[in-house]
Amino acid sequence: MLQKDDTVLVLIDIQGKLAEIVDNSEFVIGNIAKMTQGVQLLGLPILWLEQYPKGLGKTVEAIAQHLTDQQPIEKITYSAYDTPEFVEKLEATGRKKVLLAGIETHICVYQTAAHLLQNGYEVEVLADCVSSRTAKNNEIGLQKIVQIGAKVTSVEMALFEMLQIAKGDTFKAISKLVK
Repeated sequence: MLQKDDTVLVLIDIQGKLAEIVDNSEFVIGNIAKMTQGVQLLGLPILWLEQYPKGLGKTVEAIAQHLTDQQPIEKITYSAYDTPEFVEKLEATGRKKVLLAGIETHICVYQTAAHLLQNGYEVEVLADCVSSRTAKNNEIGLQKIVQIGAKVTSVEMALFEMLQIAKGDTFKAISKLVK
C-alpha cells in the first residue's frame, strides 16, 4: 500500500495545447489538480516536469496555480529519468514509491515508468490522471505499463490509502476535495 511518508507525486508534461487536445482533457486536468492539492495536504513532495516549454507551452493554469512554491524541471527526453535534474531531485526525496500523472500515457508516462522500475522504484500510475491524444493510445499505454510491473490506481484510492484514517482536518479537506 501507498504510505504518505515514502511516496512522491510526479507530474509529467501537462502543457499548452497538447493538454487541451488529449482524450478526456477536462476530466484528466481536473483530476490532476485534485491530486496535486490532495498530496499537498498529506505533505508529499511533488516533482513537476515540462517537455520543451518553449515549443509546447507552459503547464496549464488549473494545475500550475497549485505549484506556486516551486519551478518545473525542463526536459527534452521522453522519460523523465533520462533528465539528470529529475533523477537528482527524486533521489533527494529519499522516497521509493512514485505516483505518476500526466501526458501522454503511451510515450512520456510509459517511458518514465519503465525507467523508474528498472532503477528500483515502485510505480503506481493514476489512471484517471493520464491521457493521450487518442483513447486507444491511452489504453495501450496503461496496459503496457501494467505488463512491465507498475500498478494502476486512482485519485480517490491513492489519497484515502495514504490517509489511512477517516477523521481529522486532513480527512475532511481531502473528502471535500474529491467529492
